[in-house]
Amino acid sequence: MRQLITHFTDNDLYTFTCQYYVLRQYPRAEVEYSFIDRNDTVYPKGFADLLQEQVNYMAGVVITDEEVDYMKTKCYWLPLWFFTYLRGYRFKPREVNISQDAEGHLHIKVSGKWFSTIMWEMPLLSCISELMHILNGDIDRYDAALEEKRARAKSEQIFGAGLVLGDMGTRRRLSFDHQEMVVRVMAEVYNSKQWPGKFTGTSNVWLAMKYNLPCLGTMSHQLISFEENVSGVFECNFNVMKKFSDVFDGDNGIYLYDCFGDKVFFGNLSKRMAMMYKGLRVDSGNEEEQTELIIDKYKQLGIDPASKQVVYSNGLNIDRAIEIHKYCAGRVQDSYGVGTFLTCDVTGCKPSNIVIKLTRGRITELREWHDCIKLSCDKGKTLGNPEKCKFILSQIG
Repeated sequence: MRQLITHFTDNDLYTFTCQYYVLRQYPRAEVEYSFIDRNDTVYPKGFADLLQEQVNYMAGVVITDEEVDYMKTKCYWLPLWFFTYLRGYRFKPREVNISQDAEGHLHIKVSGKWFSTIMWEMPLLSCISELMHILNGDIDRYDAALEEKRARAKSEQIFGAGLVLGDMGTRRRLSFDHQEMVVRVMAEVYNSKQWPGKFTGTSNVWLAMKYNLPCLGTMSHQLISFEENVSGVFECNFNVMKKFSDVFDGDNGIYLYDCFGDKVFFGNLSKRMAMMYKGLRVDSGNEEEQTELIIDKYKQLGIDPASKQVVYSNGLNIDRAIEIHKYCAGRVQDSYGVGTFLTCDVTGCKPSNIVIKLTRGRITELREWHDCIKLSCDKGKTLGNPEKCKFILSQIG
């Protein structure tokens, strides 16, 4: 089958920000990632072989001068030596182990040095999603004119409703071509006139470069999940906040706080850290409830909530984002990251519900392995060793 990923930066920005963080904080760390299909999908026979073919193609995908020049300009908080590192980076297919059981379920493990293996999440997920849509016939049935019309109508609804919103849909897109169309159309609609809303760009670095858009993304849960084994569940958020801010000297100031639930995070959020970060990202739980917790905490710390940004990103569609926007009513600077509803809301298609998460880690090759887990504020998003999840829950209540 044709190669699906041909651009090195056809990846989310947070991959690169987290990679730089790992190089700075844990350059000797080793990890294991696991693939989780929340729908327990039965994949067609031979799917693992098709995916392995795509993994093998990645060995030849390298960063270009154009991509480096773009990132040097737009990602100004990354030092020049990091781009020298990216020029030398090569995807290593041996880090990825793919199998398919007799029932057709897909099993994937990615293991190796953290700074290297961190690059696989987005290519694997986007390839799995697109391959399934190819095999299901969704690409053959794709009506380009209809889907562009729908994307244009969505964009008008988004900006007309006053939403501050960007695309975060690389991982579960119908296809690269469809995501590119969505981003292009959103940019065209936004630039066509003055809107009450704002298009904040895309998390996909290559598409941001092609369409001269802001590139979105700061961090992922894996940083906190790993840190729990270093400093414990009650201190891991504080320590990641401090380390992340130190690494980026205060830039990239949106913190993803729900890795071990809101109680743990708000329990020791200090005023210094709250002041240091531009805002918080809500990726699980009920948005209205989380908004009140955020507002109350800022007020307790003597901080005006209206001066802080809150990014909502928990599987939203546009109608739901508009509801949240009305609820916030200017009490916080609400903004939205929407993924699947932009890049895989296609007539007659069922989106995948897949993730790749950090499940084991150790800080050097000489240390013992520990399980890495994620609890979040949604029971359905709890991931990792069930016994450890149960133990941590018994600690935090």
